[in-house]
Amino acid sequence: MKINCIAIDDEPLALDIIKAYCSKVPSLNLVMTFTNAIDTLEYLRTNSVDLMFLDIQMEELTGIQLLNSLHQRPFVILTTAFDNFALQGFDLDVVDYMLKPISFERFIKGVNKVSERMQKESPEAPVEKQESIAQVENVDTYFFVKTETRIEKVETSEVLYVEGMGDYWRIVTKNRRIMTLMNAKRIEDILHEPQFCRVHKSYFVAIDKIEFVERKHIKIGTEHIPISDTYQKNFFDLIEKRKMA
Repeated sequence: MKINCIAIDDEPLALDIIKAYCSKVPSLNLVMTFTNAIDTLEYLRTNSVDLMFLDIQMEELTGIQLLNSLHQRPFVILTTAFDNFALQGFDLDVVDYMLKPISFERFIKGVNKVSERMQKESPEAPVEKQESIAQVENVDTYFFVKTETRIEKVETSEVLYVEGMGDYWRIVTKNRRIMTLMNAKRIEDILHEPQFCRVHKSYFVAIDKIEFVERKHIKIGTEHIPISDTYQKNFFDLIEKRKMA
């Protein structure tokens, strides 16, 4: 089943990410992209689509205002850097609410929700055995994070560890240290098991970058990272699976 979709975001880089993700999913057909809600409204007056990836904070007309002005809405996935619109979004019956920066795995989860809703609401459609969209790609090779002045691309394979510093997280690679405002849940969505593991309320580590584990500390590069009681069982279970003897 093909899902015809459009994407609306006033940040060109954010649109590029959606385009790249859509191109990886055979069931998605991205027909148009827009940088503002006004042009989107004009398009939807004479065209119909199945799904809309919609940013919230835009000039002139916000994503929420755009939704309120539509008499017939397609399925909607909200994409935003702010989490304070979640309740309002779900009051408008959006299918999903994704916080930027959006990982490909998180994107796939949202698209799967749309696919399930479409099948449920089209009972006359023939039932076919479908391969899960999530099987298209299950490892993110890169992700984007917002810093104070720009959005930076980070190669997942280069990440050594991530350290929480108050409301901010510091992503440490061999060559860079990037500060970004993000909650722990978003870190887990992007850097997840089995490639990464949370070992402390303030630390996520790349399993393959560990040099050694001594008692309750992990050595990565020049850093000795503590393992807290809360996360030690899960961490050592992961390590145990990779032990030779």
